[in-house]
Amino acid sequence: MNPVIGITPSIQNETNMHFVSAANIAAIKGAGGIPIILPFVVSEDQIRQIGNMIDGLYLTGGNSIDPTLFHEEPHPKLGEINPIRDQYEVAIIEEMQTQQKPILGVCRGCQILNVALGGDMYQDIYAQIDGELLQHKQHAPANHASHFVHVKEETLLREIVETERIKVNSRHHQANRNPGKDIQISGIASDGVVEAIESKQAPFILGVQWHPEDLATAGDTVSKRIYNAFVQACSENENNT
Repeated sequence: MNPVIGITPSIQNETNMHFVSAANIAAIKGAGGIPIILPFVVSEDQIRQIGNMIDGLYLTGGNSIDPTLFHEEPHPKLGEINPIRDQYEVAIIEEMQTQQKPILGVCRGCQILNVALGGDMYQDIYAQIDGELLQHKQHAPANHASHFVHVKEETLLREIVETERIKVNSRHHQANRNPGKDIQISGIASDGVVEAIESKQAPFILGVQWHPEDLATAGDTVSKRIYNAFVQACSENENNT
């Protein structure tokens, strides 16, 4: 059976509309998973039930994250936040970790994953990091890979991509700073910005700062490997339960 992958959607504050890009759904389907868009709930029992229903969690990109979650107040360059999404994603991440099920986070998903596990982040890299940075909010099509990421040895990401340097797209002004509990940095840009994190202990907890869904649906081999590895881990987890 194909594993069921729970996808967290974005929320539009003005209308409360929940939405997920077609590329995210296509990337999961292309790797053999069954994508399910998750509702945001607050009940612990409901969150536990959702955790029981899905074989893996996919955290998508989107708006900024409430800095009070990592004990900071809002920086002037902080973007729009949605507290309901923040609250739910932290809770479902914790539940999936308890159940030892795979998690993949992209862009904002990479950041909320780190924050949920006790890490922190830059609210705006250009205002909070000294020195000249790359263009991390590219002026190019979404499926264009615009800069390189160095992938550290002896990491899950390195095992998946099978090379020390990959080329990625980039649409962010925030980034992870200090990794959370049992989290290590596995990918970094040439300017020092953290581009990937992963668990030191869990079989598959991975966050990447770029948008592999856009690259995967355009045929990028490395991005497809990331989704294939994630869905395979979810399938193995399903078979062991």
